[in-house]
Amino acid sequence: MKNELTDRHNLSKSEVVEAIPLACSDELAAVEMFEQLRWGKTPACVHCGSVTVYKMTDAKSGARSKRYLWRCRDCKKQFTVRIGTVYEESRLDLRHWAYAFWRAATSKKGVAALEIMRHCQISYKSALFLMNRIRFAMSPETETPKLSGIVEADETYIGGKPRPGDGIEHKAGRGTSKTPVFSAVERGGRKHSRVVANVTSKTLREALRELVDSKARIITDDYQAYTKLANHFEGGHDTVSHSAREYVRGDVHTNTAESSFALIKRGIHGIYHNVSREYLHRYLWQFDFVWNNRGLNDGERIVAAIMAAEGKRLTYQQAIA
Repeated sequence: MKNELTDRHNLSKSEVVEAIPLACSDELAAVEMFEQLRWGKTPACVHCGSVTVYKMTDAKSGARSKRYLWRCRDCKKQFTVRIGTVYEESRLDLRHWAYAFWRAATSKKGVAALEIMRHCQISYKSALFLMNRIRFAMSPETETPKLSGIVEADETYIGGKPRPGDGIEHKAGRGTSKTPVFSAVERGGRKHSRVVANVTSKTLREALRELVDSKARIITDDYQAYTKLANHFEGGHDTVSHSAREYVRGDVHTNTAESSFALIKRGIHGIYHNVSREYLHRYLWQFDFVWNNRGLNDGERIVAAIMAAEGKRLTYQQAIA
């Protein structure tokens, strides 16, 4: 990622990182930062790809147009840096987007929409929609490489007691009314988390085969749903017996996966307090993005999040669905 930030745009790392604080308070600085991250020193038309473009300016003052428009000399169309990103058609200032990207990418346990609402002085509805779009920008790419090497797999349950009138009986342990979440974590590398319908052997095995390379070595606890995984992964399957109070045996443990779950649960309980089952996957995208980019410093992680927003589009109906 560090090479991509500099080589793709011919920029120094310090140029983009130093622009972030000013972009959170000044609209022109925010626009120029988003343009620089998207196009570098060669702006291009988002409609036809031509680089023969120019900034539209006010005839009297010579300043940039209020909407920060560009025009293409080839296709004659107007465009802005917003088009083709998660902030397309948003009426919120880009300085608010810069601030929200900053908070979302640097807070290990997340940031509440209420806090964004207070700091940016926008409505709660706007703040919630803004954060949903940013989480969508943090969603994994469709062609993300599968996890490899040593991969820990584990499942957990997220949520609280059902509200009165939901018609759901609260239970403890497996079979609980909470939402089951499965994670596969590559030792020293990336992780993928997802909401699953249940924690049966069929569901967990299908999730592992989809997320993990067949040559990987799988490590789990002794939950019976993980039996026979060695038949599907060339690297084999090792287990640690939690039921017998065994937590580490050599390099066999699931501590990495459990640590990632700890951050998620602290974020849900401490920051968001409650997340419904239908929106939980979006929060998992954010927690996974921060985890997978933990090797970057805060400024670089913000840049990575903004760059991930390109080519992704979330309409209002999709955001509230």
